[in-house]
Amino acid sequence: MSENMEDMSGERLVRSITWKQGLFIALGVPILILPSLVDLADTLWAFGIVMWTICVLQGFLQNTAYGEMVTTFPRAAGLPGCAQVVFTPVEKTKKYDMGKLIGAFCAWCYWFAWTPVVAIFTTLIGDYVMFYFDMDPGQTLLVYTALGLVIVTVMTLISARGLTGGSLFGLVLAIVAIVPLVVILTGAYFAGGDGGGAMFDLGRIGESWYPAGWEWNGFDIAMLFGAFALAQWSGCAWETAALYGPEYKDPGKDVPKALFACGLICLLLYFFVAFSVFGALPIDDIFYGEPGVSGNQYHTLYPIAMAVFGDIGGTIAIIMLISAMLLIIQTGFLGSSRTLYYMSEEGNLPKYLSRKNKRGMPVMAMLTVSVVNMILIVTATAEIPDPLGEPGAVMVGGPVMILAASAVSYCLAHVIALSAYFKSKTDIRFKDLARPFSAPKGWKYVALFMVFYEACVLIPCLIYWMYLAYGLMTMIVGIVILGGFFPIWFWTQSKLMKDGGADAQPAEE
Repeated sequence: MSENMEDMSGERLVRSITWKQGLFIALGVPILILPSLVDLADTLWAFGIVMWTICVLQGFLQNTAYGEMVTTFPRAAGLPGCAQVVFTPVEKTKKYDMGKLIGAFCAWCYWFAWTPVVAIFTTLIGDYVMFYFDMDPGQTLLVYTALGLVIVTVMTLISARGLTGGSLFGLVLAIVAIVPLVVILTGAYFAGGDGGGAMFDLGRIGESWYPAGWEWNGFDIAMLFGAFALAQWSGCAWETAALYGPEYKDPGKDVPKALFACGLICLLLYFFVAFSVFGALPIDDIFYGEPGVSGNQYHTLYPIAMAVFGDIGGTIAIIMLISAMLLIIQTGFLGSSRTLYYMSEEGNLPKYLSRKNKRGMPVMAMLTVSVVNMILIVTATAEIPDPLGEPGAVMVGGPVMILAASAVSYCLAHVIALSAYFKSKTDIRFKDLARPFSAPKGWKYVALFMVFYEACVLIPCLIYWMYLAYGLMTMIVGIVILGGFFPIWFWTQSKLMKDGGADAQPAEE
């Protein structure tokens, strides 16, 4: 069967990278903790240190399954690609196959989980630039748009040359971003405090371990799991190292190496960053930012750098944080464009998205991701009337609303992808496939448990958390965006049948 599947899968992307290059591209993931650390500080306070550590460990449970599945189907791109392979039947027996739709929806959820990363962090870079140069807030839209055009253009040009160029860019940014991050936070343990002592104080963590009024009742537990679900968007996202499975030179060896190396780096950095920040800053400074500076809540490392290294340290912190955001933008850009490409290859999105340049790179998918993110960036400053709120109430437009759908999408993608792993271990169709990397025996039951945990605990709590944080209208917008996939999919299937029934085949090998 594998030989026939290889013939049917057709041309794929070029196998050009090693596990180290895949790791460099995925190294943007540890930086996701910086804004997320602030977002969740108001919910969990210093208990977030434990939450972040558990969240990354959860990633090992899930990503071990994905590592096996991706090496079993080396032509499929990460968890969304494998879900499409597993749920798509070999022979089409119905006009619209629901198995194929399930796999395609997983890929759509995954795509929408990563795509807004570009817009969200581009606008954050804009905030840092405006803060540092003390610019007029009336120039926000201009700064966002100009930065967005520059960033998506550079990302497209670099990525269109192949992943080897992207990995070099990722390595440079990783050195610029991660090394100063570690140096600045390490400095807090030795200098920067009042009277010349250390800025870090373990007592701060004990004093702010739980939020005021925390009682471990039903509401608090729902908030806790909602925070876990939101943190998963950052702490478990290192599965993106497996997304480039079809582009590794030796997927059976390269995928697990890149995957678990990135996971270990995330585990160390997420604990170190959270522990250091909560020990160096009072809880009010973490959530509300530098005292007296409005809207500075995402500049958490700036006051630490200033205290440890002075004005020079503050400048280095700004440069480092912008570099860190460029790194995660690249990770999100490459991941979302690859997902679009493979959805098109599998016949789940319009065919133009699978067009490649002479270097074998999916340029049309990249351009589409760029356009979508420019729309989000341009609408980031819009104020939309909230029909469900108080008279005169408005909602912030663009990425803020999309972020709610992004986190929910990520959870849904895991539910379907982990179900695909369980199916790949129990379905006779996949029984004899070679598995270059195998998870420990019985791991399919671990995956099944995670399916129920994601679907029955994390998603409901996340929706409740988002409702309290952003309002009901935000969730409605998310549902509309997720639901928008279905008419696109049915239209694509109808067009394929009209053009002669050329239906994409699973990408097994």
